[in-house]
Amino acid sequence: MLQPLKLIDQLRARLRETLDLLPLDANQGWVSLILELPQPLAMAPDLREVGFYLGHAQRGEFYAGYGIAAQWQAEGPGRLERLRQVALTWSKDWVQIDPDETGLVAQGLLGFAATPRPREGEDLPNTLLWLPELALIRRQDRCALILTASRPITRAALLHRWEGWIARLAPRLGVGTPLPLPASVLNPLRSQPDFSDWSRLVLAAIDDIANSRLEKVVICRRQAVRGQRPFDLERLRAVLSESYPSCQVIHIRYAGSDFIAATPERLFRQWGDRVEADAIAGTACRAQDQMQDAAIRQALLACPKNRHEHQVVVDAMHAALAPCCRALEEAAGPQILALNNAYHLQTRLRGLLRPGIDAFALAEHLHPTPATNGQPRAAAADWLRTHEPFARGWYTGAAGLIAPDLSGELWVLLRCSRIQGQEAELYAGAGIVAGSEPESEWQETEHKLAAMSKALRFA
Repeated sequence: MLQPLKLIDQLRARLRETLDLLPLDANQGWVSLILELPQPLAMAPDLREVGFYLGHAQRGEFYAGYGIAAQWQAEGPGRLERLRQVALTWSKDWVQIDPDETGLVAQGLLGFAATPRPREGEDLPNTLLWLPELALIRRQDRCALILTASRPITRAALLHRWEGWIARLAPRLGVGTPLPLPASVLNPLRSQPDFSDWSRLVLAAIDDIANSRLEKVVICRRQAVRGQRPFDLERLRAVLSESYPSCQVIHIRYAGSDFIAATPERLFRQWGDRVEADAIAGTACRAQDQMQDAAIRQALLACPKNRHEHQVVVDAMHAALAPCCRALEEAAGPQILALNNAYHLQTRLRGLLRPGIDAFALAEHLHPTPATNGQPRAAAADWLRTHEPFARGWYTGAAGLIAPDLSGELWVLLRCSRIQGQEAELYAGAGIVAGSEPESEWQETEHKLAAMSKALRFA
């Protein structure tokens, strides 16, 4: 990577060279300039701004956005359709100039809470569509800087704004990946529900399952902790990426707090007329001993209870996708998704979409899946609204990137934490089906909570 001053000079020169290519006098819409960086970045820096980050270490990809060029919010029934109507204008009102012919595309963040009902005290909007002013994108070995502005805007104002972003960004581009700090202690503050209440919830769910009111329901826990120092979010992203390279690390900074997740569960990926979706359910904790770990893996594949829990999700996702697809197939039998702390059962579904189906429509059909809510969908949601002791907010919601053609990829927000200064709220859940036991399901959530709490200790 070039020295910061040289990089600033180079990017400023490229900006001034391409300024006349930008149509700035339209009465509405947005304009984006995509400038290739001379070398790929290992990571996207944290500029301490409102912004978001989505990174997948195994794929060597990230998309980081800073500042707000435009944003739209919604809540209640029809929240995704209202934002879809906004995004439908992008194809004609969002102009993207790519003078270096990178083939990379400016995108917006779509994120939403677990339910359409707003949670009291939540910093994040219930549903958010967001175009950042500045973005960094890496795909394979190409990396670019993307600058976006609302129109109309004068060239002088645009130049002042974008050169300011370049001056703030360039000195941070040469900084390497931060190393973990020495491990610190996390002090527990509160936990909902405690084990006694958890046991009552699980037994109540099992009773409703036995009486055919439910087939499955996912019960969640919330645990608050306080660190010995303010959490370093850039360092936390690096620790999570190193520890869980096959997971999508998602970080959203908005309205004074940070929401961060390291999720293994992709809700869907849609490009053109194609869609892929991952059904993930059925979990076993891994062991350090190699022979014991291999036995756990095989036992998970053979376990009737976990296979049933998994098939509930597969069947529901297949039924949700079927109206969207002219052809749909699923893998034969579940595979093992291996994380460094757990095994999950995973089945991938692939389909060819019907005309007019986009990422918003897929999100509406698929979310929430039985992996995070339960089955039947409406009955499980009603049960959780009555029994679960807290509103989830964005935990078990979804977030991802949406392109101007309304294609995109969304991930379910799992293994996550809401962070303010030295305090963090951690979330985890377990799927309850026939044969579930309070103690084993509690231990599963303990293991899931440990994934984030361990990372926080080194941040």
